[in-house]
Amino acid sequence: MVDWLSDPWQFEFMRRALLAGVFVAIACSVVGAFVVVKGLAFLGDAVAHSSLAGAAVAFVAGGGSLMINVGAIIAAVLTAVGVSALTSGGRLREDTAIALLFAALFAFGVLLISRTRNYALELNSFIVGNILSVGTSDLVLMGGLTVVIVALVVYFYPELLYASYDPEMAAATGIPVGLVQTGLLVLVALASVIAFRLVGVVLVMAMLVAPATSASLLVRRIPGLMATGAILGIVATVAGLYGSYYGGVAAGPAIVMASIAIFVAVFVIAPRGLLASFR
Repeated sequence: MVDWLSDPWQFEFMRRALLAGVFVAIACSVVGAFVVVKGLAFLGDAVAHSSLAGAAVAFVAGGGSLMINVGAIIAAVLTAVGVSALTSGGRLREDTAIALLFAALFAFGVLLISRTRNYALELNSFIVGNILSVGTSDLVLMGGLTVVIVALVVYFYPELLYASYDPEMAAATGIPVGLVQTGLLVLVALASVIAFRLVGVVLVMAMLVAPATSASLLVRRIPGLMATGAILGIVATVAGLYGSYYGGVAAGPAIVMASIAIFVAVFVIAPRGLLASFR
């Protein structure tokens, strides 16, 4: 039993994957709390898909793993800012702006990648992630982005909380709600890029939403929701990596399935879950 638990971690690539998963769990839980509160799940999904365009540009230009991540960050942040610009003043509905940018940038990314020789293989690595190939430079970037996200959320927590729950009153008290909401979209973009390396563009929304939603069934206050979501995300990462190692399946989808399994369990047994409603 001890050997079964310890065997995967004798490999450096598994230890790097675990550390990357910890970074993703922390970043996504901190931002995911606001994603769940404000109903921004579709935005997280769109930003992740849009980041493919930036990653594809760097990849086609011959950039390495670090430059691919940087390209994805630039595309994701531009998407978040673009959504904010298109929806300001009521020019477009938010879901319409998100859908337009989502479709345009994702299609552009696929077009660029389709010009490469190993088109299907390369596209697959972007779609479902490739956490087991995470290198030191990737970890440094992911860790740095996680620190930036946590620091910004802590520093601007009152404004983010107020603007999320009651934007009209927040604006009346002098809080620049539009700027705060744009900042929140950028944080979602950064968290999506971190998760993109872990699970690919298709499954990012699950990492942003599933742990935070599970936590929302267990705790009510936002700080508790963030901490609980991070713990659940780390548990899902460990379980998914075990499943990948012993089951011979892709690590990213395995982590997502573990996260969904945790949500189902919490949904059934939580104090505000399914069993409680029957009682």
